[in-house]
This record gives sequence, C-alpha cells and structure tokens, in this order.
Amino acid sequence: MEKNNYISGKILKNEQIDEDIFLIEIEGDFKGKPGQFYMIRAWDEYPLLPRPLSIFDLNENKISFLYQVVGKGTGILSNLKKGAEVEILGPLGNGFPIVKDKKVALVSGGIGLAPMKYLARTLDCKVDLFAGFRSSSYLMDEMSKFVDNIIVTTNDGNEGKKGFVTDYIEDKYDVVYACGPNPMMNSLKKLNLDAKSYYSLEAHMACGIGACLGCAINTTEGIKRVCHEGPVFDGNEVIFDVES
Repeated sequence: MEKNNYISGKILKNEQIDEDIFLIEIEGDFKGKPGQFYMIRAWDEYPLLPRPLSIFDLNENKISFLYQVVGKGTGILSNLKKGAEVEILGPLGNGFPIVKDKKVALVSGGIGLAPMKYLARTLDCKVDLFAGFRSSSYLMDEMSKFVDNIIVTTNDGNEGKKGFVTDYIEDKYDVVYACGPNPMMNSLKKLNLDAKSYYSLEAHMACGIGACLGCAINTTEGIKRVCHEGPVFDGNEVIFDVES
C-alpha cells in the first residue's frame, strides 16, 4: 500500500454495539501493527477532513475499527451499510512496542478500548485488562478471549466497580499499555507505577502524515506530532496539559 494514496475498501459489517459506539469491518488485505491507525473518509466534500481510527483487529482478509460517533464525519460513517465503499489510508504512525514474558496491564477509558484487542491478541504475556466506561461496558466477552483478567469500572457504578479505572490499578506490572482521554492518562501517569508505560494518545488530526502539525503535543523532548512520532509514546515523555 502506498503511504500517501487512499484506496477503496468494501464494508463487510458496520454495527452499533452501544449507544454511540460502532464496529466496522472492511474487506481487503491490509497491514499494520497494534497501535497504528488509518485515516478513513466516506464523503466527497464535507466534512473536508478524514477521521483517524485505530486498528481494532486485523486478519488476512479484513480490518476492523471501533469508533464513537462524535460529529459529522463519524455520523456519516455510522450510517453506511454492508457493501458500501470507504476510502482509507494507512497504516500510519508508530504502534506499541511488543514485549514477551512480562506481566502486562492494558488500561482503556471509553473508546480508548479501540487498539486493545489487536494488542492483546499479539502479546505473549500474562495480561490484565482495566476497562473504564461511563455507565455500561461493551465487547468484554470478545476481549476475554485474549486476556487473563478483566476489571470493568463505570463512573456511576452501574456495572463493575464504581469510579475511575485508575482507582483500581495495582503496582504489580512490568508493562502498562494505555489509551483513553487525557484526564485518565494524566491520572495514570500520576500513579508513578514502577512499570514501563506506553500511552496511545488521542488527538484531532487533519492529514495523518505529519504535514499539518494539527496534532502537536508537548513532550519532555519538545513538540511532537501524534500522527507521526506517535500515536504511541513512552509514558515518561508525555506532558499532559490537563488537570485530572
């Protein structure tokens, strides 16, 4: 696949799995590593920009993405039916470093679950998943096939443990992989766990290839682009401009 050329892919499935959460499968021989993403568009003129989606899973003849409807673009995407075509570009960015024979925690907040299935399926480790949601969980039965334990938290206590996912993480892991909203990631960093950490950051992206600087963030090594140097960063280098 040529890096800067969009190609067409046919939708195999595009189903709603929660209130505003969808899982889309696209036919084709795609590539990618856990933590990488694709830029996707299914419109001609408006909205102008494509949408970045992390690889949820990847098989020989299809690729899947978990996404949340948050605006015009993802709204259009959610209405597409089986057989419709989308334009996609990737794989883009740098994914998660893969470790072996370690004790690993996967930490997700909401749609931050998106890169975790492919990552869990790739790891040859003991893996615990800490998955935080607002009120109800999704895809936990699917994730249970690839992890040893699942700890679900909800903000309102409707399901699993009540509170934030970072309230329940113990300092007993060798490696922590995380993806979620910045306040969650900031809280995770403030735990000062002994584990090596890798954070997949969420950001608004325009081009997806590092040309526009629209997704620039602060790090201990200066300004970096989420789409190009990331989306996965060493947890120690990320500087969050939020209060948890």
